[in-house]
Amino acid sequence: MDSLTARTLLFVPGNRPERFAKACASGADAIIVDLEDAVPPAEKPSARASVQAWLSPRSPVLLRINGVESEWFADDADLCRRPGVAGVVLPKAERAADVEALTAIGGTGLGILPLIESARGMWDAQAIAAARNVQRLIFGTIDFQLDLGMSAAEDELLAFRTRLVLVSRVTGIAPPVDGVTVAIDDVGAIAADTARARRLGFGGKLCIHPRQVGPVNAGFAPTAAEIAWARRIVEAAARAAGAAVAVDGRMVDRPVILRAESILREAARRASTAPT
Repeated sequence: MDSLTARTLLFVPGNRPERFAKACASGADAIIVDLEDAVPPAEKPSARASVQAWLSPRSPVLLRINGVESEWFADDADLCRRPGVAGVVLPKAERAADVEALTAIGGTGLGILPLIESARGMWDAQAIAAARNVQRLIFGTIDFQLDLGMSAAEDELLAFRTRLVLVSRVTGIAPPVDGVTVAIDDVGAIAADTARARRLGFGGKLCIHPRQVGPVNAGFAPTAAEIAWARRIVEAAARAAGAAVAVDGRMVDRPVILRAESILREAARRASTAPT
């Protein structure tokens, strides 16, 4: 599992250890074992102990720990040093200092994925993205709407989504991860949300149920039509040897060629990591 390129990031409750192996077998690119929202306060110590007992380098996972301001943060952050923790999802990230606090306990080699889910976090997103060990940002859409008093759909969150994509690009980290689709069984809604995320430049999406993994994986993979287009572009450019060339009635310049090459690389990567 590579959290930098994961397109599907599936949550599993930290107090349900019987589900950990099933989640790992779901086909998701990354598993997030959740010690925060999914676990009631009274169960947090026992959930942490269950996760610690289960962790193994053979099945690396991400951990969503409790926030910096919580009473459970220090113990959760210390758990992140254990083998089998591939990275940490830091909730309610609002300043670069939050990332530094996690790094101070979890270690300098710890990959961190801050969850931007408040107005303050969005305001300081660039500083958070530039902080040490940050690999990519995640948009916590539900808590973000709650913080701003919004009842939002696609249009209302557009500016905030594009900000996270822009900030990620400017700071040189991986493309961000979009938030959850709460409709578990509505394949059309999941597919539409994934298509929007991909159009905007997101590199992945949070999933809250294994049934969402397939549609999200498919939504982030190059389509057959895109691959065929990319091959025509690359082949035509090679034949032209630097001369002007048109494909499908449109002129092909360097940005188009680079886009085509990117699609083919992604298709090849997906093919190489697909289960056999």
